[in-house]
Amino acid sequence: MLERFHLEVLSAISKHGTLTRAAASLSLSQSALSHSIKKLEGQIGTPIWRKEGRNLRLTSAGEHILHFANRVLPQFAHTESLLGQIANGQMGHLRIGMECHPCYQWLLAVIESFLSKWEHVDIDVKQEFKFGGLAALHNYEIDVLVTPDPLFKPRIHFIPVFDYEHRLVIASSHRLASYTCIEPEQLLQETLFTYPVDPERLDIFSQFLNPSRCSVKKHKTIETTEIMMQLVAAGRGICALPGWLVDEYSKSLDVKSVRFGQSGIFKQIHLGIRKEDEHMGYLRDFIQLAKDLNQ
Repeated sequence: MLERFHLEVLSAISKHGTLTRAAASLSLSQSALSHSIKKLEGQIGTPIWRKEGRNLRLTSAGEHILHFANRVLPQFAHTESLLGQIANGQMGHLRIGMECHPCYQWLLAVIESFLSKWEHVDIDVKQEFKFGGLAALHNYEIDVLVTPDPLFKPRIHFIPVFDYEHRLVIASSHRLASYTCIEPEQLLQETLFTYPVDPERLDIFSQFLNPSRCSVKKHKTIETTEIMMQLVAAGRGICALPGWLVDEYSKSLDVKSVRFGQSGIFKQIHLGIRKEDEHMGYLRDFIQLAKDLNQ
């Protein structure tokens, strides 16, 4: 009946579109590939694909198998990778996804402690996730997700590792510099710098400006924290960052931070992992090191 090979065939068909390219990607002949699928179709009693010229179109049965393949094949690959690492004398490979742009310097400190303790575990950091890290965690593309905005799902466990206050950052010479806290209406004429993230996922919009139906005069996106802070220090605009990061930059730049409203915006950085991986010693230790760094 249904085997891993069949899943790989449908995944290749979905990716490459034609029987020729799919067979080549699997290092098989077209006849061997077709024979395998015809045998499966005979067993299940329904066609899996239909030919449309040179291309193949999956039937309803084929779509069901492909959906299953998309869930299962990454798990096969993940487990085989772990087994290969063990066979080569490694204890694992920790892949970290970042949804928290300002957290990179904090993460480097955690990684430094981790590498000195787990010399046989490789580590990699992927920073391309703006707010798509959860899917990468589900699909076994990463093993840990660093995020200030956990989306709780049955298969994922989010662990809070430190608290912080999200604050407005302004130049020390800014007209609001004498305030200890500000209200949304005071930002109507400001230029706001943010990371290139959808505004609805930014706390300054979702928790401060939008509830009061306010906005800013201009909204510009900046890729790096360093450039953003230089622009703010030069009086070109304002931004919103974790308080601990502003404190660090204020040692070398003429900037200060102000609270959002009387009550402020308080957040937590979480580490998200798959529940099935909770038994891994090096993963548990990475989480503990992250917690210890902020105590």
